[in-house]
Amino acid sequence: MDHVPQLSLPEVCFLGRSNVGKSSLIKALFSLAPDVEVRVSKNPGHTKKMNFFKVGKFFTLVDMPGFGYRAPKDFAEMVEPYLNHRPNLQRTFLLVDAQVGIQEIDNIAIEMLEEFGIPYVLVLTKIDKASKRVMAMNVLKIQDFVKEKTQVCFPQLFPVSSLYYSGIHILRCFIAHVAGYLPLSS
Repeated sequence: MDHVPQLSLPEVCFLGRSNVGKSSLIKALFSLAPDVEVRVSKNPGHTKKMNFFKVGKFFTLVDMPGFGYRAPKDFAEMVEPYLNHRPNLQRTFLLVDAQVGIQEIDNIAIEMLEEFGIPYVLVLTKIDKASKRVMAMNVLKIQDFVKEKTQVCFPQLFPVSSLYYSGIHILRCFIAHVAGYLPLSS
């Protein structure tokens, strides 16, 4: 936390296992935002520290390093204090691969978010790579999991494809809403 910039804008962060597509999703979501320059690597575990991107004058997006394969050794010491003590963190987005659904390593992140009471949203990535059958099975399993085993998870699942931009606009609007810049009209 000593090296985290002290910013006053609302923040949203992206969390997920290595190679789940965090950087690709951020690049797709904010391709029109000139301040958000994200490099995407073919190698899992490329992001080794928290990266902060100001999205215009509106909010800051935080790209977390991946957990699991090739995760930084100080992952927990870096991420837990940020998630637990960042006053302007509005929402955490936990990315899950559509091809495999929630894995044991994802459960560790979910347990941490639940234990700390940190509101989070599940984003199903790489929907273009999953067959319709696998996708449907994983969506149903995840919906049941959220209903039965979570307290602070937003009930809506966001399926996206960074490659074909499927679901990107809806997720972009939701992020703007949780950051306080897209109020819902009555």
